[in-house]
Amino acid sequence: MSMIKDHIIALLAKDMREDGRKLLEYRKPITIEYGISAKSAEGSARVIIGDTEVIAGVKLESGKPFPDTPNDGVLMGNVELLPLSNPEFESGPPSIDSIELARVVDRGIRESHTMDTEKLCIKKGEKVWMVNIDIYPINDAGNLFDAASLAALAALKDARFPKYDEKEEKVSYDERTKTKLPLSKEPIEITVIKIKDKLLIDPITEEWESLDARLTVACMEDGKICALQKGGSAPLKAAEIEKMAEIAMEKSKELRKLL
Repeated sequence: MSMIKDHIIALLAKDMREDGRKLLEYRKPITIEYGISAKSAEGSARVIIGDTEVIAGVKLESGKPFPDTPNDGVLMGNVELLPLSNPEFESGPPSIDSIELARVVDRGIRESHTMDTEKLCIKKGEKVWMVNIDIYPINDAGNLFDAASLAALAALKDARFPKYDEKEEKVSYDERTKTKLPLSKEPIEITVIKIKDKLLIDPITEEWESLDARLTVACMEDGKICALQKGGSAPLKAAEIEKMAEIAMEKSKELRKLL
């Protein structure tokens, strides 16, 4: 066990954290900025939680639907862990961490049925809108899961369709319409981590690296849970999962107000 983890455990035993926060307290400030890349993306947003900063962009393009869903649009997510945000990240093919982060964000959006994909159909069985969400951490100071999911949702809310010429079957990206994406749900993902017998939220990097277990919970407006993602090497008891879910649901109300 590292000296850093020993120090964190000693603080948590007194219900204290390195930065002075309570165990269930988010860092400040928490900000959401919309339309930060209006020229290069149909929707974009920047989310800042403490010193953690993440940018998300939404690109819309026309393409062929999948054979098994011929009348549904396509949603795809991608995360690029930039070396500038964390010296541990390397350029090149997607790492396991970037793949997991992308899947966690995607799962919350997909399982909540945030978007009515049938309304993304341009021509049944032939052409649909492809919605691509690209997520870029600018500074990784911990808790990328919550920041990335919030940035992705904000970028989707910001997105507007480009003009589509039905005769020529071409997209004019220079002309933006006022039509928004068909969103009906807003899943908020909250990650609760466990270190020894303590549960806490919004971990800084050192806390994240010291966790025994983590649970990311995608919470809906009506109090329902639409997705869960467990991480870390330690198992979780049913009672712990229930407690972590309760914490996530309560804290999701704070982030939801910011949208």
